[in-house]
Amino acid sequence: MSEEQAIRIAINGRTDIGQVRSENEDSIRWFTHTSLPFGYVIVADGMGGYSGGSMASRIAVDTIGQHLEELINPTFLACTPQQQELMINAAIIEGTQLANSNILLAKQENEQLAQMGTTIALAAIWRDQVTVCHLGDSRAYLWDKQGFVQLTKDHSLVQEMIDNGSLSEEQARSSNIRNQITRAMGVSQNIEPSINSFQLSQNTLLMLCSDGLTEYLDNGQLDYVLSTHRPALECCYRFIDDANLLGGKDNISVGIIEYTLESQNEHTEQQNQQPFCPPGAPQEEDITVRQEATAR
Repeated sequence: MSEEQAIRIAINGRTDIGQVRSENEDSIRWFTHTSLPFGYVIVADGMGGYSGGSMASRIAVDTIGQHLEELINPTFLACTPQQQELMINAAIIEGTQLANSNILLAKQENEQLAQMGTTIALAAIWRDQVTVCHLGDSRAYLWDKQGFVQLTKDHSLVQEMIDNGSLSEEQARSSNIRNQITRAMGVSQNIEPSINSFQLSQNTLLMLCSDGLTEYLDNGQLDYVLSTHRPALECCYRFIDDANLLGGKDNISVGIIEYTLESQNEHTEQQNQQPFCPPGAPQEEDITVRQEATAR
């Protein structure tokens, strides 16, 4: 990266109840640091009924998010880039383990929550490094000038069947077991999240979502929207609208990180402008009027 370039990170996220469900069991949390090139998005798709799904997903995003935000302290800033990368990975592992324990504890305290659990997908950016972690079938994608890449592979039965050649990707999209996941948070004491790190060298969009979106839009359609819809952060609204128009059978959550390399002059001008949306906006602001109408 050129010394004359600065990193700008902008984030937006939305969660929507969809057209059919009576409750939104998805949760989303995001954060951008006010002065440092650090931010994250976490999407969680809860399951379990009796309000358990919404509780599990909220515990997951809040526990992990708070853990990541506490990481940016003087000790972290004094470390080398290599040490910082290790510390971010450790914080994600610790945060997911703590979230899992908190969900299991909540289940023990209330037998009506015995079936609750949640998927997660998260992306955390520090300078030019992004670390992606997931459990279940919530996904992370990357778009840049080189193309569109799915960064995660679902932990699901149909993905295992695709991998062993017994099912095609097209068949998987209509399979009646496509929602059966093989890993989730809140199911057992031991969890095995998939974690990978990537280096960013150009302007990039990172998109995370629950399966309420990928139920309707395939990778080609997601690529098209990220390639053509501007401002990029407003793709969150476009994706949710598209999924709802196509049926909206499930809750829909989308978070987008816009990573931009710009000159110092551009960076200074951007800092003086009003941000697109407040970092870490609470979920209550994200749920559409359809949930309010349902609750009446």
